[in-house]
Formats: sequence, structure tokens, C-alpha cells
Amino acid sequence: MIHPIVKYGDPMLETPAKAVEEFGEELEKLVADMFESMYAARGVGLAAPQIGIGLRVAVIDVSDGKNPEAKLVCANPELIHVEGEQREEEGCLSVPGFRGHVARPLYVTVRAQDATGKTFEMRGEGLLARAFCHEIDHLNGVLFITHLSMLKRDMIKRKIRKLKKAGEW
Repeated sequence: MIHPIVKYGDPMLETPAKAVEEFGEELEKLVADMFESMYAARGVGLAAPQIGIGLRVAVIDVSDGKNPEAKLVCANPELIHVEGEQREEEGCLSVPGFRGHVARPLYVTVRAQDATGKTFEMRGEGLLARAFCHEIDHLNGVLFITHLSMLKRDMIKRKIRKLKKAGEW
């Protein structure tokens, strides 16, 4: 089932998510729905709060659905090592139409649980490292615009207020 993506301004996006404690059919259904919703929105990652669910689970696929082995489920993820820096343009499904250059680590190591609750560690670089950081930020109630300059962030917020007034947000 494709869920609508929660947009900037919804308090859900700025609320830290709760840890996943139950692994089973319900979580597997949620993960399947999240992948479906992410692909429909043409994203490379999606955190549960972005579909209105306050759980610490995210899905990532930097292959655009072309490589089934690239599909990652990260429940209760945490960054355990970061190294280097990359500064690339970043966007967000919850802040559609807006992009900005964000500094992120070039390499990260994440510890998380899969959809069955099994703990794993994974090293990511480049786009995958960026996706890990972006989705973990979502689970902590942080949006990518927080990492932008105050000037750029204020400009985006102003434009969103105008879109809301016009009923287009």
C-alpha cells in the first residue's frame, strides 16, 4: 500500500521516533509499504515518520529498485563510525521541490536490525553514507534543511509558507 508522504510542517517530522521493539508480520508489512511508497515517490530512502509512523525504521535503496540486493531495512539504526566529508546536493521527499548542499560524512558504519530483528553492521560510502545519515536524522526528528545555512533555510521556510497560504502545500 502506498502511503502519502508527510510534508514539512507536520510535527511528526520533528519528533524523535520510538525504538522498534516488536519484529514480525506487522513490521514486515510496514517495511513492504515503505518500499512501495518510496519507489512511488522516486526516493532512495524513507523513514517511518515520513509516512506518519513514529517508529525507528527506515528503508534505503540507492539502486532505484534495479538491484534487489541493494534494498536495506534499518530498524533502530545508529551511526557507530563516521569518516571523511562529502558536500553534495540533497533533497527530501518531505520537503518536495527544495534542494540544498549538505556536508555529510563520506564513509559511515551503521549498526541496525533487519526486519526480523537480526543485528547487523554495514559500511556505506558516497550516496549510501548520505542516505544512512539522512534517514537516521529523520528518526531523530531532524530534517536536511537543518544542515543548510540559516539564509537558505529561511528562504525555503518562506517559500513553503507562501505555498501553504496558496493551498499548494
